[in-house]
Amino acid sequence: QVQLVEFGGGLVQTGASLRLSCAASGRTFSTSIMGWFRQAPGKEREFVAAISWGGDNTYRADSVKGRFTISRDNAKNTVYLQMNSLKPEDTAVYYCAAAIGFDRYSVRRALSDYLYWGQGTQVTVSS
Repeated sequence: QVQLVEFGGGLVQTGASLRLSCAASGRTFSTSIMGWFRQAPGKEREFVAAISWGGDNTYRADSVKGRFTISRDNAKNTVYLQMNSLKPEDTAVYYCAAAIGFDRYSVRRALSDYLYWGQGTQVTVSS
């Protein structure tokens, strides 16, 4: 079992930066793929970024490449999402999630691959 809690959301202006954190409890964090997803009002939840167990591999959605970076610190049971050059279209509730049962180099982007989810943190980017 993995419990996830997100931190770091807020209201910022276009072009600003934010860093989201997701603190995990449970023994399986270090062997979990960690992902970030987001859901804007009236839209489906979508993939943002994912990172493999040891951080060797990452994958980001095209919409955030060059602006967002995912990282993790297994010693702190925490995964991060550094968001730079924020745009109004980045406004959404951001969720972290954990996927288990994959090899250490895998990254996954499908929502259905993720078993555990946080409660979400709101990010609002004003124009």
